Amino acid sequence: MKRALLTGVAFTAMGLFNVAQAADANMPTKVPACRGTIDPYKNYACLDAYLGTTFLERFFNYYRLEWGRDAAPADPKAPPSRRANWPATPETIPPYPFTEWPYGGSTSLGVTRASSIDSPLMAALSNTSTGSWMNDNHIQVYGWVNAGGNLSNNTVKGGNAPAAYDYNPNTVQLDQAVVYIERLPDTVQKDHIDWGFRVAPIYGENYRYTTAYGLFSSQLLNQNLNNGFDIPMAYGEVFIPQVLDGLMIRFGRYISIPDIEAQLAPNNYMYTHSMTYTFDNYTNTGVEFTLAATKNWLFQLGLTVGTEALPWHVGQSITNPDPNPLYPNATMLKDPGAQFPSVSVGVRYTTDSGNDNINVVANGINSGVWGYNNLQWFGMTYYHKFNDKWHVSFEMYDESQKNVANALNPAVTGPNGFFTLGGTPFSPQYMPFNAPFLAQCSNATIISCTAEVRTAVAYLSYKPTALDNISYRIEYFDDLEGQRTGTKTAYFETGIGWQHWFSPQVEIRPEVSFYKSLNGFAFNGNSNLGIAPNKNTALIGSADIIVHF
Repeated sequence: MKRALLTGVAFTAMGLFNVAQAADANMPTKVPACRGTIDPYKNYACLDAYLGTTFLERFFNYYRLEWGRDAAPADPKAPPSRRANWPATPETIPPYPFTEWPYGGSTSLGVTRASSIDSPLMAALSNTSTGSWMNDNHIQVYGWVNAGGNLSNNTVKGGNAPAAYDYNPNTVQLDQAVVYIERLPDTVQKDHIDWGFRVAPIYGENYRYTTAYGLFSSQLLNQNLNNGFDIPMAYGEVFIPQVLDGLMIRFGRYISIPDIEAQLAPNNYMYTHSMTYTFDNYTNTGVEFTLAATKNWLFQLGLTVGTEALPWHVGQSITNPDPNPLYPNATMLKDPGAQFPSVSVGVRYTTDSGNDNINVVANGINSGVWGYNNLQWFGMTYYHKFNDKWHVSFEMYDESQKNVANALNPAVTGPNGFFTLGGTPFSPQYMPFNAPFLAQCSNATIISCTAEVRTAVAYLSYKPTALDNISYRIEYFDDLEGQRTGTKTAYFETGIGWQHWFSPQVEIRPEVSFYKSLNGFAFNGNSNLGIAPNKNTALIGSADIIVHF
């Protein structure tokens, strides 16, 4: 897989380069209209003259152009980037990872223009016939490469877990290489139906957090590869502006709502993620309706096949070699959490100033039985901007699954227990690695119980300069039955990170975080290797770099 992916990337890059070179030869030569010192920030009409003519020249000159700046040169002919009456834009990129308070499930309504992503690759292609065709059709290709490393008091491979996105201690790794192929619908205008799409393949260590059961999942569940491939987003969108203040219909696989954080590296304050984010819903596959009822109120309804579940697993059965009280028949569902329809609903309110925003959401709601990641998520996010320097982001939720097999009952996990003998969909015969954990129920005699998590996280962010963001994170995470992390304990975590942008295309994020499991050892173990954790604290210093293209 790795060789095939790298070969594909190489051929794609060579193809783009050759197409661009051929187009350069066929496009008419432009007579420079600019003389002397060329500065597109002062005269946007001189941008092409500054960038040059060849693909590579334009590509690297675009990085040089933006170095030390906090934004791309502004096109004075560009249409307004948001509706005139819409709530004010709360933040900027840089130094923050977003401009609008995140909500997911939809391209941001009222504030998105087609072909609006600032990209060195698109700038390099823009004077070619390929680039012209893409621009005419509002299609963009862009992405980033993200690499990082950490120093930790843990030593076991995978021993930083349940801390996330720095799974292996004391290492340097490719976190994610990502390409977006997309068309953004224009959600500012209100006079015509528009459409869009996004396909976003990812390769790197972070695939282990995005994997959905049934889509390239053997890399994680059967091979436990350190680096792997996934497509966490592959969707289409239709925007209907005539319905109230706009209706977006998204269909395919997409990031679940709402969440402060996201799987994609540039969408986060810090390199690592909170445990609150690490162990909740990641992606849904289905259809999501997002309605702007007014400029302040937004409503969402999703009909999906569960969480980290795929349509082809709905109703699919496998042989049950050991019928038991939990799975009594000769067959059992391959993923009991793959259920359609699973329902998500959300309500969002934003003040006119944009300084306050709240999202209340139920995500992936169905029968709630134990599935690959069939989390019944009920929670909220809240954002408040104090002034141009300070803001706070807060998230809390309760999530649960029913009928989770009891790890403490010998009839389940003993030598002749039904989990051991293959009597569950998540037994080692089917998932030798990274299978969902069992529950550590309050009573060792019961077969199963409901596994629940209650958690809250907050980020306090400060902007000392236009290129710098300092974020402090604090959270409490209570894994009541140990089903999410493998240890029945509550956790306290706190960390501080610095997000520094050299330009809108290059950023670094050094940080330090401290974790403590309050009721048992949770760190420096690896269930895949049969190594029990032997520490109740983790101190991890880490840093990464993101280079956008």
